[in-house]
Amino acid sequence: MPVAQYSGRVDLVQWATDVAGSKLSAPLPRRWAHVQGVGRRAGEAAALFGADGELLVAAGVLHDVGYAPELVDTGFHAIDGARFLRSVGAPERLVHLVAHHSCAVVEAGLRGVSAKLAEFEDEKSPVRDALWWADLTTTPDGGPTTIEQRAAEISERYGPEHVVPRFIRQAWPELLGAVERTGAALKASRSRRG
Repeated sequence: MPVAQYSGRVDLVQWATDVAGSKLSAPLPRRWAHVQGVGRRAGEAAALFGADGELLVAAGVLHDVGYAPELVDTGFHAIDGARFLRSVGAPERLVHLVAHHSCAVVEAGLRGVSAKLAEFEDEKSPVRDALWWADLTTTPDGGPTTIEQRAAEISERYGPEHVVPRFIRQAWPELLGAVERTGAALKASRSRRG
């Protein structure tokens, strides 16, 4: 199914949801459930970022679009998704956030595709941290979880020697740091409001 080019005249989150749904809902319904959950989770943190809140939610919904069978090229979904989004005119920061979601640099190294990931910039910002937080605290079925439960589920699903659990073990300090920073920012925001 062809995807409409992104235009700044359309709602970014709606466009992102339409794109992710068109690529994931039929071939990968569980992945579709996950990205919808990540989008909802990102929405919980969006108010922390003002105008960038919309970007965060869109990145949450699109972060795994590279798993779509028709988009697989390098075999690493972060790169494949980012390249696809670039090809349909997605905003540059959105493309880069998708490419570098959840410490993709470590997994790219294990997969031997670091040079391809280097096409994209890791912005190392609180928005990026919040995207990682949303991904790492959402189950495969779209529900909330803890980072520890998510890591255990991934290891069980793939087996401990698969590249994905190995990447999580290597990236753990960075992943946990992003989750903790975002959690602390959310807690501080709630206490200021309440």
